[in-house]
Amino acid sequence: MKAAGIVNKSSRSRPVSICVLRRGGHFDVEVLEQLPGFVVLRVVGKTAHEVFRDEEGCHQWQRRPINDRLDRIQTSAITVAVLPEPTETEVRIDERDLEIKAVRASGAGGQNVNKVSSAIMMRHIPSGLAVRCETERSQLQNKQNAIALLRTRLHAAAKGASDEARAGDRRAQIGRGVRAERRRIIRVPSDEVRDLVSGKRWSFKNYERGNW
Repeated sequence: MKAAGIVNKSSRSRPVSICVLRRGGHFDVEVLEQLPGFVVLRVVGKTAHEVFRDEEGCHQWQRRPINDRLDRIQTSAITVAVLPEPTETEVRIDERDLEIKAVRASGAGGQNVNKVSSAIMMRHIPSGLAVRCETERSQLQNKQNAIALLRTRLHAAAKGASDEARAGDRRAQIGRGVRAERRRIIRVPSDEVRDLVSGKRWSFKNYERGNW
């Protein structure tokens, strides 16, 4: 699974408030884009980037699935990228350069999702970048989220001199999820979390509560 986090200083559900005890920070977390095996989250808080920038890389999870009768340990890899969300002045988007289409959301969500075209598909014509947002019931909110997501991707793309350079930057940050590129190992059965870069260790119970 791949996860990209957009951090901002200032699911179909509304943003969820979480607490990171290590820094004493409270953050609002919102799902901007969700596809099979991929999710984009917006994290809003005063120290969001300082707290979450160390999450970049491959996280290896070891756990015992509750539906496995043999009680075997399953290992999964999650790759994470953390990107700052640029302001409107840093990246200006002219709506005349946008191709916007309202469509029906693809996931479950009741009659509103099935009957109302609330999801937004947006393409930036000059760059060819495209996004889809359907996490909110409101078409206007999905449009605003799509523009914010597009602005972040344009900002990230501008840092590279070419498509290959941008791909190299992304691979350097999130890797391919292979063992040699692991950032952190989370072992749920043994209640242990180990960071391979800093060498720090925590209990999984404290890690899950944000006390790390």
